[in-house]
Amino acid sequence: MPRDANVGGDVFGGWTLSQMDLAAGTFAGERAGGRVATVAIEAMRFLRPVAVGDEVSCYCALQGTGDTSVSVRVETWARGRGRGKPPEKVTEGIFTFVALDDDGKPTALPAD
Repeated sequence: MPRDANVGGDVFGGWTLSQMDLAAGTFAGERAGGRVATVAIEAMRFLRPVAVGDEVSCYCALQGTGDTSVSVRVETWARGRGRGKPPEKVTEGIFTFVALDDDGKPTALPAD
């Protein structure tokens, strides 16, 4: 939406980052079998701007796990609306989450 863009018509990086966090959080929550919280974002790279009107997709893959944590590699791809071009990777990063119990405290991941 235009409110999510700068004067040049490029989407704010923070908007893209939030979409990636939502996608990665859903992925991590499935692996953890419940609630998770973002604890770190590393290796974040913005490769090219996203324009207002681009179709944006986030793809997640398991990067690794710890006793209570799940790391997710996220790539965001954008396809320009009406431009007839193939999608291009626009951002990538690794998001780490910790599994939480009902009291909001770290809890062990379920066995594979």
